[in-house]
Amino acid sequence: MHFAPYRRVLALPGVKSVLALSTYGRIPPLAGSMVLTLYVVLELKLGFGAAGAVFSASIFGGALGAPLLGRLTDRYGLRPVVVLGTVTSAVFWATAGWMSYPVLLIAGFASRVIQAPVFTISRQALAAMVPEEQRRPAYSLDSVAVELSYMTGPSLGVVIATQMSPQAAIWAVGVGVVASGVGLYLLNPPLRSEAEEAGVGTARIPVRRWLRPGIVAVLLTVAGATFILGATEVVVVAVLEHASELAWASVVLIAWGVCSMTGGLVYGGLRRAPGPAVLMLLLGVTTVLLAFADDWIWLCLALIPAGLLCAPTLAGAADAMSRLAPAAVRGEAMGYYGSALSIGMAVGTPLAGAVVDLAGPSWGFAAAGGSGVVVAVAAMLVSRHDRSAAAASPATPGAEQARAVLAGAEPAGTQPAGQLASASQ
Repeated sequence: MHFAPYRRVLALPGVKSVLALSTYGRIPPLAGSMVLTLYVVLELKLGFGAAGAVFSASIFGGALGAPLLGRLTDRYGLRPVVVLGTVTSAVFWATAGWMSYPVLLIAGFASRVIQAPVFTISRQALAAMVPEEQRRPAYSLDSVAVELSYMTGPSLGVVIATQMSPQAAIWAVGVGVVASGVGLYLLNPPLRSEAEEAGVGTARIPVRRWLRPGIVAVLLTVAGATFILGATEVVVVAVLEHASELAWASVVLIAWGVCSMTGGLVYGGLRRAPGPAVLMLLLGVTTVLLAFADDWIWLCLALIPAGLLCAPTLAGAADAMSRLAPAAVRGEAMGYYGSALSIGMAVGTPLAGAVVDLAGPSWGFAAAGGSGVVVAVAAMLVSRHDRSAAAASPATPGAEQARAVLAGAEPAGTQPAGQLASASQ
C-alpha cells in the first residue's frame, strides 16, 4: 500500500474542503432517519412498522429526486439547487415535530425529492477537481468519509432523541441540514474542469445517448453492493438477538465499519485494482461465508473479509461512473448512482428481514451474498457487451476508455498512481 497517492490528492486545491464538507453534510440526513424513527415510535406511539414506512418513503423520495437534482445542477449550476434544497429541508425539519403521521409520511417523501445534493455532489466535484489517474485514491477517501458519516449520524441522532427529546433532535437535524447547505453554497466547488466546461455545449444530451451498457453495469454493481450492506446490517442484529448477545451489536457493526474504511484506504493506494463488478462478486462470496458465524466473536472475525471489500466496491463504482459519464451530464449520472445506492439499501433491508423470519439468521447471509453474486455476474455480462461493442467500433469516442474502465484498468493515456509517483521521483 502506498500513501503517496493520497498526499497528492489532498494537495490538490479544494479537495480537502470538499471531503470535509461532504463528511459533515451527510451526518444530519443520516441522523434524521433515525430521529424520525424514534419520533414515530416514542411520540406518535405507532410502532416500528409505521416508522419503517416513513424511512422507506424518504429513501424512495431520495432515489427519485437524485437524478432530477443532478440534471438541474448540470443545467443551472450548484448554487440554485442548493438554495432550493436547503429551503425545502429547512421547512420540513422546522415543522416535522407537529405533523400527523399521514402528513409526515408524504412530507418525508417530498422533502427527500428536493434536497441539497450533499450525497452526490462530492463525487461530481472530485471528478472535476482530480485528474483521472488520481481518482481512485480520491474516491477511496470519499468512501472513508461516507463510513465516518454512517458511523456518526445515526448514533448522534439516538443520543439527542433519548437524552433530550425527539422534538429537540428534529430541530437539531434541521439546524445541521441548513448549516451544511450554507457551507455548500459558500464553497461552491467546481462541477466540471476548465477543459470540460469549454467543451460542454448548451444542448442537453438525451439519456438514451449516454446511458450505455457500461454505465448500467456500474449502476447494477452499486445497487447490488448496497443490497448486501443493508441486508448484512439486519442479519447481524438478527444473529446476535438469536444468540442473546444483542448488546454486542454496536461493537460488531463498528468493527465492520472500521474494516470497510481500512479496505477503502488500501484500495486507493494500490497500483492496479480489479473492476467494481469483480469486487462486488467477492463481496457477495464473503458475505455467504458469514452464514457459519453464530456469535459476536465469530461475526467480528468473519466480517473482516467482507468489510474490507465494502468501501472499495463503492469507490471503484464511483470512479468508473466519473470516467464513463460525459461531463455535460455528470450530475445526472451521479444522481442515478445515488438512486442505485438508495434502492439497493431499501430493497435489501426488508428482504433480509423476511428471509430471517422464514428460514433463520444464517440463511439471511446466504440470501444476501448469493443475490449479490447473481447481480455481479449480470453486471459482468453487461460490461462484456459494452467492451465487445467498443472493440467492434474502436473509432467511437470513448471506446478505448470504456474498455479500460470496465476491465478495472487505467484508461489509455494515463498511468497508475503508483507509476506516476515513481516517474516523478
